[in-house]
Amino acid sequence: MLVSLGVLILINKKIFSQRQDQSIYLATALVGNTGNLGIPLGIALFGMDSVPYTSIINIANTFFIYIFAVYFFARDNFSLKEAIISIMKIPGIWFAILALLINSQGVGINKHVYSALEMGAYTSMVIQLIIFGMYLSSVKVKILPWYSSLHISFVKHILLPAIGILIIVNFTNLNSYVASILIMELMVPLAVNNVNLAALYHCKPYDVAASILISSVVFVSLLYFYIQIIEYFVK
Repeated sequence: MLVSLGVLILINKKIFSQRQDQSIYLATALVGNTGNLGIPLGIALFGMDSVPYTSIINIANTFFIYIFAVYFFARDNFSLKEAIISIMKIPGIWFAILALLINSQGVGINKHVYSALEMGAYTSMVIQLIIFGMYLSSVKVKILPWYSSLHISFVKHILLPAIGILIIVNFTNLNSYVASILIMELMVPLAVNNVNLAALYHCKPYDVAASILISSVVFVSLLYFYIQIIEYFVK
């Protein structure tokens, strides 16, 4: 993702002339739905043994969202210092760090506390989808931002997986099982959370909602080919 981000930083001004469009491109194109979709998809394709891997990938994605994506969304309305301060105020970063500390120390979670956390997680998913639906309901098919959405979908579904596969094959020694899970997570469509951040920082949330819709359609159309690629790496 960081390598892909470097590529996008070099080319974004050549593709988009408006600053907000550049920000949306940089903030959303690499942020996939590795949680709500990636974890269940991993279970469907690889079984329950995939959950530790998809979960840690989702935490890495969380850090990327709440550091890089938040910065790009915020930079149009805030100074650099204010954007960094806004990043530090995001609760998701601190709770992700807490989760890693708890995991690294092997601290067990009481089943009653776990149930409460699980209910909170499911509630947040519903709220996210409601917010996404509210913005999507106002998007008109005739005025969909096809130019930006298709560029974003190209990065998310073609460029990012291609760069990921090249790096995994040539610069890592991951076994085929873990490599396949990682490749799958790179292929999932845009995260719904992008709409929340775009709305929070007043950065064209309706365009972002439309881009997520188009990305999801592209993902479904490419799913057969994705599965073939993943099965190749499993072998």
